[in-house]
Amino acid sequence: MNTQTTPSPQFYLTAPAACPYLPHEMERKVFTHLVGPRAAEMNDILTQGGFRRSQNIAYRPACESCRACVSVRILAQEFEPTKSMKRVLAANSDVIATEFAAQPSSEQYSLFRRYLDFRHQQGGMSDMTVLDYAIMVEDTHVNTRIIEYRRREEGSGLEQRPKGELLAAALTDTMSDGLSMVYSYFNPALEQRSLGTFMILDHVRRTKALGLPHVYLGYWVQGSRKMDYKTRFQPQEHLTPRGWERFDPESMPESTHD
Repeated sequence: MNTQTTPSPQFYLTAPAACPYLPHEMERKVFTHLVGPRAAEMNDILTQGGFRRSQNIAYRPACESCRACVSVRILAQEFEPTKSMKRVLAANSDVIATEFAAQPSSEQYSLFRRYLDFRHQQGGMSDMTVLDYAIMVEDTHVNTRIIEYRRREEGSGLEQRPKGELLAAALTDTMSDGLSMVYSYFNPALEQRSLGTFMILDHVRRTKALGLPHVYLGYWVQGSRKMDYKTRFQPQEHLTPRGWERFDPESMPESTHD
């Protein structure tokens, strides 16, 4: 007699495709669906095991000849901003961050499209339509929120939905042990604000306020310049074959320090 009340997740393997991070490498992914009443629990377990979420899919690299993708999480309760990070916080002191249910808007998509066209013209997301964006935001069975970052307008106060220009946004999962930054984007014309860094710092602040230990940043790929920023947020842990281990930035061939 089968006494199992909830089916176990089924895992699948993608076909090889060109790696978006390292030239001359091929990538494969193992994935499963995050649906049903256990979706949030499975998202926690799988994220802690090195998976990432995209819509209702959890995936992780399963490349045959490369292990460059490493899961990264910030130790939020121990984190203190560097001098350059404090300058980023000061530069964005006029920004209001507001958390909403995971619902898309035309304003969000307009900024998202501008970000893709400037930063990821050749990426796999470059041809995403407004419908694709809506699905990315809404298609979730876990505790997902979208955080909008707006420039404070004079006299706007702290309304439920603040006015002001939308500068950036982050799609974020709340888990049992922290926050996972699923996807974030920003106005690429405002380079001096370092909005990508600012959003990570804001997520660290939020995680500290929740009394939770981790901010999950996804994958770091040593040798990929577009991923270098992730190792700036110390202390952090990397997922190794031995489990999560504290990362020593001095072990990097060319470390940069503030």
